[in-house]
Amino acid sequence: MSKIESLIKQSAIASAISLALLTLSACSDNTVASATASSSASEVIHIAPGAPGLDPVWAFSGKTGIGTSYEPYSNGQYVGNEANPVSKVWFSVAQGILTETMYGMIHNAQLKELQFVVVGNGFVDTEKDHTNSTIEYLHTDKQGRPLSLAYKIVNTDKEGKYKIEKHIFTDPNRDSLMMKVVFTAFEDGITPYLYANPHVDNSGANDIASIENGALVAYTNADNSSVLTIKSDIDYVNASVGFVGTSDGLVDLADNGQLDKLYQSTSKDNSTVGNVALTAQYPTLNSNSYTVNFAIGFGHSKESSLSNANTTLETGYDAVLSAYLGDDKHIGWKDYLASLTPLNNMSSNTADNGKLLYTSALVLKAQEDKTHAGALIASLSNPWGDTVSAKVGSTGYKAVWPRDFYQCAMAFLAMGDTQTPKVAFEYLQKVQVTDQTPGYEGTPGWFLQKTHVDGEIEWVGVQLDQTAMPIMLGWKLWQAGVLTDAETVKWYRDMLKPAADFLITGGKVKLDWNETQITPPSTQQERWEEQAGYSPSTTAAVIAGLVAASELAVLAEDENSAKYLLAARQLAAELETTMVANTGDFATNQHAEVAPYYVRISPNGTPNTADKLLDNNGKSGVDQRTILDGGFLELVRYGVKNAQDPIIKNTVVLIDNTKLEDNLRVKYEFTAKDGSTVPGYRRYGNDGYGEDIATGLSYAEKGNTEQQRGRVWPFFTGERGHYELALAKASGTFNSKTKLQLILTYVQGMETFANEGLMLPEQAWDGVGNATRYNYKMGQGTNSATPLAWTHAEYVKLVRSITDESVWDHYPIVTDKLSQ
Repeated sequence: MSKIESLIKQSAIASAISLALLTLSACSDNTVASATASSSASEVIHIAPGAPGLDPVWAFSGKTGIGTSYEPYSNGQYVGNEANPVSKVWFSVAQGILTETMYGMIHNAQLKELQFVVVGNGFVDTEKDHTNSTIEYLHTDKQGRPLSLAYKIVNTDKEGKYKIEKHIFTDPNRDSLMMKVVFTAFEDGITPYLYANPHVDNSGANDIASIENGALVAYTNADNSSVLTIKSDIDYVNASVGFVGTSDGLVDLADNGQLDKLYQSTSKDNSTVGNVALTAQYPTLNSNSYTVNFAIGFGHSKESSLSNANTTLETGYDAVLSAYLGDDKHIGWKDYLASLTPLNNMSSNTADNGKLLYTSALVLKAQEDKTHAGALIASLSNPWGDTVSAKVGSTGYKAVWPRDFYQCAMAFLAMGDTQTPKVAFEYLQKVQVTDQTPGYEGTPGWFLQKTHVDGEIEWVGVQLDQTAMPIMLGWKLWQAGVLTDAETVKWYRDMLKPAADFLITGGKVKLDWNETQITPPSTQQERWEEQAGYSPSTTAAVIAGLVAASELAVLAEDENSAKYLLAARQLAAELETTMVANTGDFATNQHAEVAPYYVRISPNGTPNTADKLLDNNGKSGVDQRTILDGGFLELVRYGVKNAQDPIIKNTVVLIDNTKLEDNLRVKYEFTAKDGSTVPGYRRYGNDGYGEDIATGLSYAEKGNTEQQRGRVWPFFTGERGHYELALAKASGTFNSKTKLQLILTYVQGMETFANEGLMLPEQAWDGVGNATRYNYKMGQGTNSATPLAWTHAEYVKLVRSITDESVWDHYPIVTDKLSQ
């Protein structure tokens, strides 16, 4: 298949264009001109045909980079003024190109992707599909550790005909993104074209595109539409807009290698909308190179959007990049890193001299909203985005889950940032269910399953760990001195006491589709949001939350202290009855002895029965005793159980059984950079949240099937590392040798899963089944979600734990109070 044929197939362009392709292919290579035809030789048409274009989707979710400007707090908020403007632009990079770019709130995407199309003698290339890509950080220290989220991407044609170097970052002084591009041709007749596919205000189906004021402009016909404007410091030769797959620049270039149908707008009166693209031709290269600076400006009017783009270009590459990093006039990313005093010592307990540690600090801070300070999202991505419809707005993982939120807040504290976790903790009140929650009836106090960063309700399941973790976080912040006694008492009364009460009594819940009765510790959903019942990981958090609440109640002189502690002790005493199996195939060890173990979840608190779990993710529910899940290790982490507890150790042995058939198997092994073997773990057996092992299709790409399979999640390597540290300490075997082994196995293990941009994924390829259209290699992050904040947070906490030689998010008060 020729490059042009590949391009047409991938763009799913109509059969009429395929006919043009055949005509083109029949000609000699010299027939395709170098695409330098002037506008006088082109057909200029005001309105583009072909609405609404192909159905829109999101971009590839395996990001190799994300970025935004660092902004300091002003009294715990992001307050823009002339001295300290706040830039509310975020971007992502994948497959060598700029992908989802957000403006306003962190979930509000404006651009699906921007790449370059290159036309030469006999070919039409797309940058994403026809180049080999490398990525590195523009700013690093002497140890090679990143100092900002500014990237240098080099995309080289697979046949060596051209190279495109891009530097990407945002302007901290305004709502715009800057991209410096160096085009280099290694033969004559190479013409680059910018090609952008907007998805304004989080949808790709409602856009309008136009050429105005020497710029490419996109917006919607809504009254409050955001506006995107692309400008460059070199004038384009020609420019056109159109509908994707029917009249856009890719279609136009495919027939003869020239942009010769120049559409000025996609709508005459703003009534026609669709999936649009903007294309601009730049000067032809003849074995030479030149540089173009681009700016993408955002605003709520064409004027403000254009102004932001123009001002960024006028300020210039050097000044904008300097402000982004931080200089004598601007607080930037290097200043934030410099404030994290533990990082330097922590770096000595990594296997890569701190490169991933510094990256994780940057990545975690970048995934906070700037309109609603403290709103920490799960990932700046849409899982399996390139197969997910973008007709209707979707936050994807760009949303708040209190569980992921807790992991991130604890990681900030671990790396020496005390401001962010405090602001984040205070934000949590926005997502707690109260009498004021729109449409809610029932018992208040629990925390919403998933919300937009502004608190808008999205998912409404009740997850008891997500109600316990804010209490746990509040206790940790109080212990660390981040919250004063007075502040702690206030937050206990306003937010944490209602949460603790709900953990004991539960109650009626009625919100949207969800009408149920919650009876703790049975949770409507455990930490994977899929099963109801008695969960070890959920109950570990509930016990820790109640013990923490008991001590906060004492501080607040609240008589409920004894009630919370009594409930925690009762739950701890019931663990073996409600969540430990001693029947079934897994309950017998290699010596034919009964070896009780923790099940993933027991729907009815009767773990020795053949009760089936619920169907989920295309998988049929199976006997509860056949499903293993590493969540029981949270019992050790939070202080409920000792690491040497026999049932804990029995369950670890089962988790480590690599001879189980792949559907039930949890542990897989990977090769680290030093050639050693490191472990990775799936969420649980029978997990269907992943690609189809037979067809290689993305999750739910053509409906759920029994062949979908969840992969290895790298943060479980961190969870296991925390357990092994606790075990070594409990058994008296911790020393310098075992410490080094923990670093090489678990810290290096997590580092093994980082991609070339040092982004850690949600899931990594485990080698089972079809390697998909992307031909994944063992340990490579998949298209589910990268970077995942939880994974980066777990890595930071693991490094801090090993540095301290003590588990970072352990709750000694839990161990003390339960043993009394």
